[in-house]
Amino acid sequence: MHAVTYKLMTSSRFAAIAHDLRERIALGEFGDVGAMDSEAELGARYAVSRPTVRRALEWLREEGLVASRHGAGWFVTGSAFHQRLALGTFRHAASAVTEAGKTIERHVVDFGYRIAPLSLAVALGVADGDDLLHSRSVRTVEGEGLDVVREWVPPALGGPISRDAATSPGIWETLAQHGHRITTVRQTVTAGLASASDAQLLGISAGDPLLLVRRVAIDAAGTPLALSDHRYLARRFALEVEFNSGPSTATAEPPGLRSVTDRNATTSPSTSNHNSTHDSTAKEQTP
Repeated sequence: MHAVTYKLMTSSRFAAIAHDLRERIALGEFGDVGAMDSEAELGARYAVSRPTVRRALEWLREEGLVASRHGAGWFVTGSAFHQRLALGTFRHAASAVTEAGKTIERHVVDFGYRIAPLSLAVALGVADGDDLLHSRSVRTVEGEGLDVVREWVPPALGGPISRDAATSPGIWETLAQHGHRITTVRQTVTAGLASASDAQLLGISAGDPLLLVRRVAIDAAGTPLALSDHRYLARRFALEVEFNSGPSTATAEPPGLRSVTDRNATTSPSTSNHNSTHDSTAKEQTP
């Protein structure tokens, strides 16, 4: 009985260590060089034996996040791309990948017109039941999945957009090339889990954590031009937002964040620390 209990505790412990290290990698804690603490240091930090530490590291190695170098220790190989944002600016994920010295590739897996759900029709200012141009694609970096993207465009704007254009330079850039200037991007960020379809495209397991980002592109007249839903592999992508100090306000919430209403609640709205919405003036349009 004691042996079984010890085995379960050890198994649970190495999984917890792997989870903590995965988060530290995603947050960029190991820096540009990527050198990790030694196995002895990790053992001391987590108060476990070296075999337990090594099992956690080997798990992360199987996920493509770390690698060992003979005589040099363990190093991060699959750290998250950090997209730096500031209120008043907007950047595409490709800019964060480019800054890391890598190349992002897109493969369109579904393209055509279809009736959109009512919520998307409302967001894009079209009548319920109208067909919207829809594109679903998967983006990879050096062969590893980054995100699954679903994009929607009102029918009046979809004419110049082909499947090839959706692949490169992309739908938003194609709209800009045809005179539809994006001046504002409304962005919502929350957390989610990979569906079976996501898992197949990203090469992961169903239920793996995702970072869900919805972006609505708006022109100077306030007209919605496009909507995109990004399902980022959580361990590979992070959003960094810079909040600058300004005039004091009556609200205790940071600028750019809003409360999220619990539809099942009958009391006042609750604030979620993982779900935020903000509008950004699109000063930078890196494809």
